[in-house]
Amino acid sequence: MASSASGSAIMAAGITMTDTGGHKICHFRQPFLSNTLHPINYSNLQRRSNTKTPFSSVVKAQAVTVEQAAAQVAPKTEAPVVIVTGASRGIGKAISLALGKAGCKVLVNYARSSKEAEEVCKEIEACGGQALSFGGDVSKEADVEAMIKTAVDAWGTVDVLINNAGITRDGLLMRMTTKQWQEVIDLNLTGVYLCTQAAAKIMMKKKKGKIINIASVVGLVGNFGQSNYSAAKAGVIGLTKTVAKEYASRNINVNAVAPGFIASDMTAKLGDDIEKKILGQIPLGRYGQPEEVAGVVEFLAINPASNYITGQVLTIDGGMVM
Repeated sequence: MASSASGSAIMAAGITMTDTGGHKICHFRQPFLSNTLHPINYSNLQRRSNTKTPFSSVVKAQAVTVEQAAAQVAPKTEAPVVIVTGASRGIGKAISLALGKAGCKVLVNYARSSKEAEEVCKEIEACGGQALSFGGDVSKEADVEAMIKTAVDAWGTVDVLINNAGITRDGLLMRMTTKQWQEVIDLNLTGVYLCTQAAAKIMMKKKKGKIINIASVVGLVGNFGQSNYSAAKAGVIGLTKTVAKEYASRNINVNAVAPGFIASDMTAKLGDDIEKKILGQIPLGRYGQPEEVAGVVEFLAINPASNYITGQVLTIDGGMVM
């Protein structure tokens, strides 16, 4: 209904640096003393003890040296590379902006809205992020392969895939044409399969990745006049759970987010009577916002607290489905 209605150890010069949750502890190894070493020259020690160098200065100098060594050897954390399909507007746009502003490198995929996609990229770049747009139909294998290659050529990898692209072709089953059925299945389900398969090949090599599929509460409960959309989104949920099991050993998390009624251009045109009926089905009594969906997706995509979550469907629907 989203689119329908919307750590490391550093060893140097006898110092071990241990990272303990963001706090670096220095362990100084004790010098090994034995009879094979030169005897201690106490007169030298006496002369050294008469020097005027304050002890605190020595400590500070050592501390600076340790910090410099750590800074030189500590690995830099690369910004995650994210692909968002159907990202030029609505939920896809909100997700792209949230991840871009969080420091990710974002490929903004679009089918026809090139101008809108470029605007999303500019907004991300204005916040200091990196973005590029890619026009392509994710229901076509060649377009998907080209999209993945574009991200890899630009940034070296793909860390996160957000399958958001989708369409609706509503109509009662008895009046629905095969074309209406197939167009929705091709983009909303086959597109997710193609993008997931292509991105997973990259993620498997490094044994790490996140895939988030935008499903819908319609895939859970169905909806009048949306047999094609309901079937596609139910398929996305089943695909999510299966792929999560298949790729868990490769440390790839796969989850789905199922929005309910999310505010959009479409909901704005429904009219007061229809809106009243819709809001009556939502315990929280309002439409969700694209940014609320984006916040959950951002958590699943890049927050370490989400690393133990896989194969789940998170509903964002104001309590519609309980």
